[in-house]
Amino acid sequence: MKSILVGIMTVALGAFLSGPVLAGLPAGGKEIDDVAYGADKEQRMDVFVPAHARAAPIVLMVHGGAWLIGDKDSRGVARNKVDYFLPKGVIFISTNYRLSPKADPVEQARDVARALAYVQHHAAEWGGDASRIVIMGHSAGAHLVALLASDPVIAREQGVAPWLGTVVLDSAALDLEAIMQGSHQRFYDRVFKDDPAFWKAASPYAVLADQTAPMLIVCSTQRDDSCLNATRYRNKAVAFKTRIEMLPVDLTHREINVKLGENGSYTDAIERFLQSLGMP
Repeated sequence: MKSILVGIMTVALGAFLSGPVLAGLPAGGKEIDDVAYGADKEQRMDVFVPAHARAAPIVLMVHGGAWLIGDKDSRGVARNKVDYFLPKGVIFISTNYRLSPKADPVEQARDVARALAYVQHHAAEWGGDASRIVIMGHSAGAHLVALLASDPVIAREQGVAPWLGTVVLDSAALDLEAIMQGSHQRFYDRVFKDDPAFWKAASPYAVLADQTAPMLIVCSTQRDDSCLNATRYRNKAVAFKTRIEMLPVDLTHREINVKLGENGSYTDAIERFLQSLGMP
């Protein structure tokens, strides 16, 4: 099954590297594996806590994988970010969610909301500050965090309190209605089916109807659809007086994920946005 999916989702799956998640942490760091935020075996998160954490800010990361595969343990999802955030005194959490076809993307966004609510309720147990949480996602995960930010009902129904901001790492799926009515990769049909009402419900652009928490959208200039989607979403969000920034970068889809944390202008730009929210 996985070999078939890899063959039809080359772009989406290029972000993942094989291998165990982490061998060794930044000095004094602690890893808490497979924390359950729901009953399903896929509703699990890994929590990485820096040394001497006390009222520490938190980044909650949502992996990609075309809504069909992927894992919180993927090296490109966690390794670089743990090495970057923990020395800054930031708790880093990498979460799983139920994959399609077990859960459709709207239900996956509810899983992300459930994970976020769990983190808010348990942050103090890890030395974290529940009022200083940023959610971040890559690829399909970027779509899910954007959907959660755009549709307040999803978050509210899962008991989520307001969070600091959202970082969207190269989603080309912000306007699902436009995608599904145009030329698109076949896996979109597998995930979003032939249901215009569902396309709208799953579309961050379509459901956006009010101001959201501050948002940074990173898009690859090597993918025309990514920056085009980002621009359209930004223009609509600005009309609702959302503080929204767009960061076009000359990196591949995969590199936007795995290079976050490396020295350079890309990481510096992410850092400036986070610092503007009160993160280290």
